[in-house]
Formats: sequence, structure tokens, C-alpha cells
Amino acid sequence: MTFDELSTERANPRTADLDRLDTVGVLERLNDEDQLVAPAVRLALPDVARAVELAFERWQLGGRVVLFGAGTSGRLAALDAAELGPTFGTPADRYLARMAGGPGAFLAAVEGAEDDVAAGVSAADDLVAVDVGFGIAASGRTPWVLAALQRARQRGAATLGLACVPRPALREWVDVAIVVDTGPEPIAGSTRMKAGTAQKLVLNAFSSTLMIRLGKVYGNLMVDVRATNAKLRHRAERLVQDASSSDRTAASRALAESDGEVKTAIVILRLGVSADLARQRLRAADGRLRVVLGED
Repeated sequence: MTFDELSTERANPRTADLDRLDTVGVLERLNDEDQLVAPAVRLALPDVARAVELAFERWQLGGRVVLFGAGTSGRLAALDAAELGPTFGTPADRYLARMAGGPGAFLAAVEGAEDDVAAGVSAADDLVAVDVGFGIAASGRTPWVLAALQRARQRGAATLGLACVPRPALREWVDVAIVVDTGPEPIAGSTRMKAGTAQKLVLNAFSSTLMIRLGKVYGNLMVDVRATNAKLRHRAERLVQDASSSDRTAASRALAESDGEVKTAIVILRLGVSADLARQRLRAADGRLRVVLGED
């Protein structure tokens, strides 16, 4: 399939009159196109599930998840990785993103970076057999991303791919291909729009589900949150209250005793044990709060 034949590059007949519409009309037409994205993602969920299970298996062996992307795809990958630390307490060296052109390409486009095959190979040079390389490319054929996936596979890592066109080239280099066919963009070729939205939805779903499988969520509470600012400290307090049916004073005291560790504070209040014993029980249960509380 040539570049011009990609569905994301075709002109969209539903938005052919965009420049004739008033402001509200443009916004409504763009929103109409956005409504098509979530159903397309839904169709890909079985493959997202396969990707999560593969990543979970490798993570349990001590591996990393390394995301690879260029341009918008790279920025979305970097955003996903950056948010897992404060939200789930995920170490930055276990779930990370690498972008064509380097970190500086996040804020300013680095021309030609996505075509640099040698740099793509280099970006995956440190992967090992327990790692997961996850390539993200709306077109499914970005040279830098393909090169990173090829190198990751050569290194023995598991490989995942996310694309927004049917039959993407990256399928050849991945164990699981997640294909979300978003069709033509409202502005032809502007894959920061529908394709970008689809990538964000998939990355959110992938990383959040992986963290849930790893025991970093209790019910629907993010009990591994890192309380690094006033908002998150307040949130941690509320999480402890909700999970232990305690009042604010007790939750605050337990958090102080546990050095801000939400899970530890919950165990202190629910089981009436010390912070040290609470931590020991959490370690023995691989951090799974429900197991420690005897609910699993």
C-alpha cells in the first residue's frame, strides 16, 4: 500500500465544505467525526487485551514497557508514560517512552527524525528478552518506529504495535497488532485529530488496565498514588477514608504513620497493625491490597 492509499490520507467527503461553515458549524462537524473514534477503538479491544496480557507477563518477570513513536504518536506515548508515576506509583524506568528526534522533539518538530532508521535501531538497542517494545504510528509504517520494533524483536523483546489504518506495515514486526481504523481525517492527513484521539484512548486503556492487573487499583481507587502536591495529598486522604470507612483525622494520622503510602495506611486502619507489619503483608501479597485484606 502506497502512502497516498492510506485511509488517513484520503480526503473526507463528510467535511469537504469545512471552510464554508461558520465557527459552530466547523466545531459540530469535527465533533461528528470524533464520535466515530470510540466505536472503532471498541472493535480493537480484543487485541488491546492480548497486548495487556503479554505486557503483564513480561512485567512479572521484571521487564519494562518501552513505547516508541514519532511526532504526535511520540508525544502521546510520552504523555502516557509520564502520568503513570504520580497516578500509579510506577517507576519511570519500568514504563517509559522514546521519541524520534529525542526529548526535544516533544516541544518542537525535528525534521526528518521519523525517517532516521539508524536512530530507530539505536532507540531499541538496550531492550532485553523480558521487555516489551510498543511501537505507535498512525500510518503503521513510520521508518523510525519500524526500525525500533525490528531491533526490539532482534533483542528478544516482545513487541506490540498500534496503527490507525488497515493492514499496517508494522504487523510484520509485532506479536500483537492493535489496529484502529479511524478512516479519513476531517482535515486530510492531519492525524493529530481522529488518529491521535484513538491512540490516546488505546494508550489510556492499555496502561490503566495493566496497572489494574498489577494490583495498583483497589475497586476503582488508585491506591498507589504518589501524593507529591497538595491536590494529591488531599486525594490520598480521601482514598484512605473511602477504603477504610474512617474519618479524615484517622486517615491523616495513618498516612503520616505510613509516610504517605495509601495502601499501607488502609491496611493500618482496616487490620489495626503497625506500618511495618502492613508493609510486610503488602510485600508478601505482591502489593495486592485485596489479598492482604482477605477479600480475594
